[in-house]
Amino acid sequence: MTQARAVLAGSGIAIPPLEVDNHMLSRIIDTNDQWVRERSGVVTRYYVEPGVASSDLAVEASQAALADAGMEADAIDYIVCSTMTPDHYFPGSGTVIQQKLGMKPLPVLDIRQQCAGFAYGLQVVDALIRGGVAKNVLLVGADVHTSLMPFSARTFEVLHGRDPGPLSDEDFQWNSRFRHLLVLFGDGAGAMVFKAVPGEERRGILDHALYGDGGHRDILFVPGGGSQRRPFVSCQMIQDADTVPVMDGKAVFKLAVTRMPEATHTVLQRQGYGTQDLDLLIMHQANLRINEKAQQILGLPNEKVYNNIQKYGNTTSATLPIAFHEARQKGMAPEGALVAFTALGAGLHWGSVLMRV
Repeated sequence: MTQARAVLAGSGIAIPPLEVDNHMLSRIIDTNDQWVRERSGVVTRYYVEPGVASSDLAVEASQAALADAGMEADAIDYIVCSTMTPDHYFPGSGTVIQQKLGMKPLPVLDIRQQCAGFAYGLQVVDALIRGGVAKNVLLVGADVHTSLMPFSARTFEVLHGRDPGPLSDEDFQWNSRFRHLLVLFGDGAGAMVFKAVPGEERRGILDHALYGDGGHRDILFVPGGGSQRRPFVSCQMIQDADTVPVMDGKAVFKLAVTRMPEATHTVLQRQGYGTQDLDLLIMHQANLRINEKAQQILGLPNEKVYNNIQKYGNTTSATLPIAFHEARQKGMAPEGALVAFTALGAGLHWGSVLMRV
């Protein structure tokens, strides 16, 4: 009996309403538009209003993906959710999404691979459908980074122009300590619906090469807020900014521009393809300069690569599905197109997934 393949049935995204450009950030951080663009390519990003959780964006994206697939929520028999900003420390956001979508009880899996989470999710979906565990799977990636930003309530008011400002020098200097991180991130969600289709069609998720290496964990991690310390979180941790990520940008850049192309070559070669056979490459949207270098190494022309970090910033688990959905809407991923997804994130986790639309 031929194994079924996980074939894309629909996609959808959710973008929050509050657009934040680099000029707005200069109200609260010592930065400017040129500084941000030159280092990352980011021009704008979108923030949620207070009280909007990652599950809320995930539900909106999931509803859009289900509508695109022409499916009702009850047709789904498995949910895979990737986020590093769940609504609660526990449980994960998966069952919250299931409940908000009005679905019956079903298997729900929460995964935690940060910026590589959606790529890992694609592998999980492939395994579930190939193994006969599920027939229709909802894969969703959603993150609300504003929940992690060490801003005071007034900082957000000044940022959005609801308070004329200026901030106190103390708040401004505190925010500016983390400008290399805070200018990069936005909120967002993306979802895909996959269905089981007979494998002889040669469509769907074809292969994946994913890796994890804790030897590099110290280049991107959060030192506070975990079981390594007692208590799990404290006022002192927050005051010392131990709940804010630590990032070695140069090390991340060097690894991303080597590991993502290597993994992409691996999945292509294992399936008998070369980079010339690719119709579209979707890379994690962490930094435009990383993606430009990775594209150069892979030797791909601009028409075969889609980036949107300029508009949305880094939305972590949501970057791959948001970029793919937009590229698909632009006609860059029609049925039959060969698409590679690649990402690298904290852990260190990285890899590539190959899919025939």
